[in-house]
Amino acid sequence: MAKTPRPFTKTEVAIATPLLKLMSRANTWVYRATGGRVGGKFRGGAPVMLLTVVGRKTGQRHTLPLLYLRDGAQVVTVASKGGMDHHPLWYRNLVANPQVEVQIGKAVEPMQARTASPEEKAVLWPRLVAIYPDYAGYQLRTKRDIPVVILAPR
Repeated sequence: MAKTPRPFTKTEVAIATPLLKLMSRANTWVYRATGGRVGGKFRGGAPVMLLTVVGRKTGQRHTLPLLYLRDGAQVVTVASKGGMDHHPLWYRNLVANPQVEVQIGKAVEPMQARTASPEEKAVLWPRLVAIYPDYAGYQLRTKRDIPVVILAPR
C-alpha cells in the first residue's frame, strides 16, 4: 500500500521555491526561443504552455511554464505548486486579474481565467491526473484544495 506523502517542511519550501523559479525562467526562455519544440513537453509527455499573468501589486507581466489539458476551446491547468501548503503567486495574480495570455507552441492567445467550480473540478481532475499522475500525490500532500483553472478565449 502506498504511503501518503508528508507535507513539505518550511526548509524544503524555502529551498524549492527559488529552484522552481529558476527552472521556470530557463524553461520559458527555451520554450519561447524554439516555439515550444523544446520545453513543450514534461515527464511522461504532459504538454506545457506558457501562461502570462499581470502582477497584482506590481502590474508587471510574469510568464511561467505550466502543464495543461485541452478541453474544447478552453485550456485547463492546475495551481499545485508541487503540493505546497500555499497557492502559487501566479494563481493569486490570476485571481486578482483574470485577463491572461497563453502560448501553446508558437500560438499566443488572450484568455480569461477562472477557478473551476467543485463540480467542474470533479470532472476535470481525473483527466488532469491521467496526463500527470503526480497531481494525485500533490493533493494528498497538502490540506489546501488545489485549484483547477479554466482559461477561455476572450
